[in-house]
Amino acid sequence: MPDYVVTLESAWYLKDVKSLDDAIGIAISEAGKRLNPSAKYVEVEAGMLSCPFCEETLSSAIVVADTALVGLVLEMRVFRAESKEHAERIAKSTIGKALREIPLKLLDVQEL
Repeated sequence: MPDYVVTLESAWYLKDVKSLDDAIGIAISEAGKRLNPSAKYVEVEAGMLSCPFCEETLSSAIVVADTALVGLVLEMRVFRAESKEHAERIAKSTIGKALREIPLKLLDVQEL
């Protein structure tokens, strides 16, 4: 049975944030705290988007009226899964239990 790297995207909502950098740092920190210790092997990074007009890379975070929405990328290795779909279900289940009520979307599944 092969091993996989599953990449998920999540949306993190924050209140009382003063700057974009603070919002990204707080979102990554809060996600890391909720993933530790049950899923401490999940890598958390700030998400990036591509501008549809100029194709420049942009941060997937926005702050309006001291309220932020930050896009996070969560990456997890799944060992000995039966298929890509099985690896996806394992990752969503593991991460979803730690990050209750946080929306998750599959970005990519790659076989190692």
